[in-house]
Amino acid sequence: MNLGLIFLSELVGTAMLIILGGGVVANVALTKTKGFNGGTLMVNFGWGLAVFAGVTVSYSSGGQLNPAVSIAQLILGNITFVAFLVYVAAQMVGAIIGAVIVWLAYKNHFDEEPDPAAKLGVFSTGPAIRNYGWNIVTEIIGTFVLVFVVIAFTNGQTPAELGAIPVAFLVIAIGASLGGPTGYAINPARDLGPRIAHAFLPIKGKGSSDWSYAWVPVVGPLIGGSIAALLSLALLPVVA
Repeated sequence: MNLGLIFLSELVGTAMLIILGGGVVANVALTKTKGFNGGTLMVNFGWGLAVFAGVTVSYSSGGQLNPAVSIAQLILGNITFVAFLVYVAAQMVGAIIGAVIVWLAYKNHFDEEPDPAAKLGVFSTGPAIRNYGWNIVTEIIGTFVLVFVVIAFTNGQTPAELGAIPVAFLVIAIGASLGGPTGYAINPARDLGPRIAHAFLPIKGKGSSDWSYAWVPVVGPLIGGSIAALLSLALLPVVA
């Protein structure tokens, strides 16, 4: 296992994920963009296609792009603890880089946007109704669905070149069905990395990075991914 190659592959894939995923949110949320007020479904499809692109360019590492997926792989015994740390570190760095690139692409629109919440929403998720207990339940459920289904089609020996396609459709489905309460982070790196970028970037009138909520889209997905891995051992057939 080449840990250096894994790091680079995951970094590139996660950066691509955030460039396109954060980019579609910026296009919908920021004032005077061509996609302003494009709606939730536009965001859902954008994130699904972002996952497709990210997984496709990170084929060397298996395209995990998500600490919740990586912790599931650790629990299943498919990667070592050291490899898990490399995956997560690369995902975090890639997410930060991707968020910075989104900011560069939309710099003028960030300057024109009067609402700090809209600016933060490009980088990280936030609940429609703030209730930390129920918010974390939503993130657990959404991430469980993601990881459990990913494990299912992986064990079913889906051809590698088609692997990104079902994940993309799955992410669209999760967003359309379970994304309303919290914005469906379902990925700690996707939320925490860009939130860190929001904190240090010189964004005009950006306001708070909402650190009081930041633990929810980290802890919830890690729990959801872990539950999915554990239940898959009993509930999903494994093809040898």
